[in-house]
Amino acid sequence: MRARLLLLLVLLPLPAAAQDAANGRVLYETHCLACHYERIHKREPSRSLVKTHAGLRVEVAKRAALTGRAFTARELDDIAEYLDRSHYRLAK
Repeated sequence: MRARLLLLLVLLPLPAAAQDAANGRVLYETHCLACHYERIHKREPSRSLVKTHAGLRVEVAKRAALTGRAFTARELDDIAEYLDRSHYRLAK
C-alpha cells in the first residue's frame, strides 16, 4: 500500500519550476551515493532502465524507498531533475 501511494505521489504532475536541481544534488549526494556511484547513470543507454523523464521519476522513487528515508514528492522530483540535468538529458 505504501509503495502504491509513493508511486502515485511521484507520478503526480508538478510544475517544472517546482523542481530544484541544486536541492536534488544535495539529496542525491547525501542519501543515494551510499549505495552506488554516479557511474551507474553513465552506462550504455541501451542497457539503462531509464528511457523517459517519467521513467526516471519512477526509478528514483523505487531506489529512494530502499534508503529507509521518507522522501517527499517534491524531493523525489528534485533528485530526478538533478539526475536528468547532470546525466540523462531526457525530453520532458
